[in-house]
Amino acid sequence: MQEIEIQTPHALETEKVGKLLWKYALPAIVSSMVVALYNVVDRIFIGQGVGAMAISGLTLTMPLMVLLQAFGTLVGVGAATRVSIVLGMKDLRWAEKILAHALVMLLCLSGSMVILSMIFLDPLLVLFGGTEQTIPYAATYLYYVLPSCLFTSLAFGHAGMLRSTGLPGKSMRVILTGVLLNIILDPIFIFGFDMGIKGAAIATLLSTMVSAVYGMEHFFRKSSFLRYRRRSFHFERRIVRNILAIGMAPFLVNAASSAINIEVNQLLLTHGGDLAIGAYGIISSYGMMVVMLVLGLCQGMQPIVGYNYGAGRMKRVKDTFKLTVKAASMVTCVGFVMAMCIPQLMAHVFTSDETMAGMAGHAIRVTFIMFPVIGFQVVTGQFFQSIGKAGNAIFLSLSRQVLFLAPALYLCSIPWGLTGIWAALPLSDLLAFVVSVLLLWREKRVLYGR
Repeated sequence: MQEIEIQTPHALETEKVGKLLWKYALPAIVSSMVVALYNVVDRIFIGQGVGAMAISGLTLTMPLMVLLQAFGTLVGVGAATRVSIVLGMKDLRWAEKILAHALVMLLCLSGSMVILSMIFLDPLLVLFGGTEQTIPYAATYLYYVLPSCLFTSLAFGHAGMLRSTGLPGKSMRVILTGVLLNIILDPIFIFGFDMGIKGAAIATLLSTMVSAVYGMEHFFRKSSFLRYRRRSFHFERRIVRNILAIGMAPFLVNAASSAINIEVNQLLLTHGGDLAIGAYGIISSYGMMVVMLVLGLCQGMQPIVGYNYGAGRMKRVKDTFKLTVKAASMVTCVGFVMAMCIPQLMAHVFTSDETMAGMAGHAIRVTFIMFPVIGFQVVTGQFFQSIGKAGNAIFLSLSRQVLFLAPALYLCSIPWGLTGIWAALPLSDLLAFVVSVLLLWREKRVLYGR
């Protein structure tokens, strides 16, 4: 069925919330899961085809990749959220200005960070906990994959815009195109051309280029409801501030996550060596699979909540939030059960090294003990972001990373070593859940009008 672009009256303010959430969340979930699956498959190919140290080397790249992703989400998420809100106000011209400003900001910020990262690559990898055994793998991978971060930012930024203009299906296709191409090219370059971890990086670069071009092409069409117009590129500080104000929440989350990854890698190297860093890469892959499902739900929630919040339809805002929390909690509970029941099986999918697999299996059971409450925590943070309450979203996100996890990692590792590092993760999740409940209670008027 052909998708219909946003119009008045918009389906976002008239269609049943349950049907609408499913319509918007399903493409986002598929996109998120395929992205997560790609990362998992990538690690499986590298772990089984190159070796355990290659997984550890790939894990070293996480802080830098997450930091570069932070600059992409700073603009992409902020712009998509603002577009949803102003379309709810029926202001198309303002939305087109946001679209134009977002493109320039993505090119400048992501491009600058990629260049700086390549210049200082070697000292950065040492800072991230690299050793003589793991740095060669990480450096080879990043040399080719870093330029892809610019294209990834463009692809995901435009996919968010497509969701905001009532095209969740095309948004999904933009992401799927790049990810599926990546999955196809991975074994060809890694095994067929015998290029190892270098081949995985080249496959990523090529696929992200295709995805970015596909996503951008839509907004250059004259037939598109929301599109690039020359008049919209006139610089306005107000629009930049509006984008950054909302995008600051996911930016700080990713920036803090990058810093925490550095801390984790250094502590793991001290208490468990290179294999422990590889084990962390394995548990991160599993956690990503589950959390990306929840984030897919949140991406479906965002345009519905943002539009209806802008239109003043608060009952629909409340109903969408509650339904998303229920669905997300079901997802994380299933993830919890799997982590408790088959941790060793999941670890062996990534590596045949028994020491690394045993370490990862134990870590999975410990780190995911609080997974049942993760769904509520993530949805609440995304909800505040969707209605423009950036302060709450930022505080909730940073409380877990900075206030709770950073000190817990050191305090727990002193008496309990490696197990203490794993235990610090669920402890911070529990405390962040409490904070999210308190913040939501403080803002109860948004949901209940009193």
